[in-house]
Amino acid sequence: MGDNNNGKIYLTRERLMELEQELRDLKSTGRAEIAQKIAEARGYGDLSENAEYDAAKEAQEHLEIRIGRLEATLARAQLIGSNDLPTDKVYILSLVKVQDTRTKEIIEYRLVAPEEADFEKNKISVTSPIGNGLLGKAQGDLVKIKVPAGTLEYKIIEISR
Repeated sequence: MGDNNNGKIYLTRERLMELEQELRDLKSTGRAEIAQKIAEARGYGDLSENAEYDAAKEAQEHLEIRIGRLEATLARAQLIGSNDLPTDKVYILSLVKVQDTRTKEIIEYRLVAPEEADFEKNKISVTSPIGNGLLGKAQGDLVKIKVPAGTLEYKIIEISR
């Protein structure tokens, strides 16, 4: 991961609770379902030619990898609230209103940790080209950001929490 804060991962309380719930679900229900599938597949006979068994073992491997990743993320998680941050510049969790200098369209982005990014909800990662380009900028700044489709130019209209 591209963070350099001693490996800390900043999460909102809402996202932290979602990840903890997912981990609980995977460890209980997820593991139980996989164990059931493996047991059923064993009942089909010869394991050397048993596609169901191979699929169940592979699903188990993916489940354990996901559990491991969640545990690693939660071990490094640092709770962050938007009230902890000033609004003089763009920081993680800032709500940034920008205007595209070409189209004059006004867009609002919430800058979040990569684990919380959701483009549909305009939550963009601080490690994304746009998020990284806005970090540290102040209201009124003109920002040029290289994206795969070319270069965006935004004027920062407002920074809030």
